[in-house]
Amino acid sequence: MSHPYAQPAASLFIDGKFVEGEGPALTVLYPFTGEPVAQLREASPAQVAKACAAARAAQPAWAALAPVERGRILARAAAIILERNEELARLETLDTGKPIQETLVADWPSGAAALEYFAGLAATLTGQMIPLGQDWAYTRREALGVCAGIGAWNYPSQIACWKAAPALVMGNTMVFKPSEETPLGALKLAEIFIEAGMPPGIFNVVQGRGEVGAALVTDPNIAKVSLTGSVPTGRRVYAAAAEGMRHVTMELGGKSPLIVFDDANLEHAVSAAILANFYSSGQICSNGTRVFLQEGIRDAFLDRLAERVRQARMGDPLDPSTNHGPIINPAQAAKIREAIAGGIAAGARLVCGGPGEGAFIPPTVLADASDDMAIASDEIFGPVLTALTFHDESEVIARANATGFGLAAGVFTQDLTRAHRVIAALEAGTCWINTYNLTPVEMPFGGVKMSGLGRENSAAAIEHYSQLKSVYVGMGGVDAPY
Repeated sequence: MSHPYAQPAASLFIDGKFVEGEGPALTVLYPFTGEPVAQLREASPAQVAKACAAARAAQPAWAALAPVERGRILARAAAIILERNEELARLETLDTGKPIQETLVADWPSGAAALEYFAGLAATLTGQMIPLGQDWAYTRREALGVCAGIGAWNYPSQIACWKAAPALVMGNTMVFKPSEETPLGALKLAEIFIEAGMPPGIFNVVQGRGEVGAALVTDPNIAKVSLTGSVPTGRRVYAAAAEGMRHVTMELGGKSPLIVFDDANLEHAVSAAILANFYSSGQICSNGTRVFLQEGIRDAFLDRLAERVRQARMGDPLDPSTNHGPIINPAQAAKIREAIAGGIAAGARLVCGGPGEGAFIPPTVLADASDDMAIASDEIFGPVLTALTFHDESEVIARANATGFGLAAGVFTQDLTRAHRVIAALEAGTCWINTYNLTPVEMPFGGVKMSGLGRENSAAAIEHYSQLKSVYVGMGGVDAPY
C-alpha cells in the first residue's frame, strides 16, 4: 500500500541508525486521496529512553568541538537540502498535502536557511569579560544538554530545522518527535545530518502520538523542551517540563489581527489577507484571521478579495498549477466546517467559499462579524477569514488586543507614524507593516500571552538553547572577618 518514494528505511532514527518502532502502527495518509503513502510504527517507551540516553552520551564530545566545526556540518547539511530540494518538496507534499508550488519554495528551503544562518553564527557564540578593578569576571555560554523538539504537522521539516539549528550549533543534542500526522521529513533530516558528517546520537527521531511526547518531555536526560503546537498541548507540555525545571520554548496558536486602514494600498492589503488566511490552506499559526477593515475601505476590500479568491485552484497538490491544497485530515476538515456553519448561524455573512467537499475547503470569507462570535475569538486553523469593521484607531487597537492570544499582528496604512504607533500598541510577538507572514530566519519569531514564550530564529534563539556560567577571578589575596 505504501508509496515507494515515501516509505522510510525504518520509523525511528536513534544513535545514527534507522531503527524500527516497537509501538503501535502509524499509517501516513496522503491528505489529497486519503491513501496510505507510508507505514510506520511508534516508538516504545524503552526506545524513547534509548534515544534520550544516546543523545546524552553523544553530547559532551559534540559540545567540546570548536563551534565553527559544528557550524560546518550544519552548512553542509543546508547545501545537501538545497541540492535535493525537488525530491524533498515532493515528499513534503505527500506528507502534508501542501501544493508542490508551496513546498518547493517555502518548506525545506526555509529549513536550509536556518541551518545556514546558525552555521554562520557558530563562531560568534562567545561570553564577555567584565573588569572589576584588580579582579575580573567572565561569562561562558554553555549548552543545556539534551533538547526535546516536538513538531507540528503544518511545516514539519521547516520546524525540525528551526529547532535543530540553534540547539545543535550551541553544542546541545536533540531528540525530535514530529507530529504523528507528518513523520517523514524529520527522518530525512536525520539522514542528511549523518551524510553531512554529524556524529551519531546528535539528532535522533522518535515517532508517536501524545504518550510518546509525554515520555520524551519527562525523560530525566531532557534539559529543554521546544514545542510547536496548540495552546492546550502547550499548557500540558509546559506543566510536565516544569516538574524537572526544564527550559522551554513554546510556539503556540493565535487569532491574530490584520488591521487595514482606509488609506491602505487596496491591492497589497488584499494580497496580504490572502497570504494571512489561505496560504497552506489556512493551516498556519501566525495567520491574521481577524481582518479589521476601516469603514471607508470595507466594501471595496471585500469585493476585490472575493474576486481574487476565485483564482484559487484546488486539486492534486503534485500538480504545479494547484495553489490551494487539501486539509490535513478529515477530523480537522470537520472542525473547520463546524466553525463556518457556526459563524453563519451566528449571523455572519458568507462572502465567498463555504464548507467545500471531501478533503477540500475553499478560501472562505465571513463578513459582518462581531468580536463575540466564535469565528472571531477561536483559532480555526483552516482557510477561514473573519472580517470585522472598525471606525477609528483607538477602537481597533483595543479590540485587536482583546484576546488571550498574542502571536502575530499586521497593519496596512500609508501613514508611517500611524503604522509604527499602532504596532507598538498591539500585544503580539511577531508583527508586520504593509506585508504579512514573512518569517526570515534573521528575525526572531514567537508570541506573547497565551501564544507562547521564548523565540525561534535569529541570534535571540541562542538565548533559549544555552545557559550562562559566571566566573569570578580573584587576582589578589582573600580577606575574611576571622
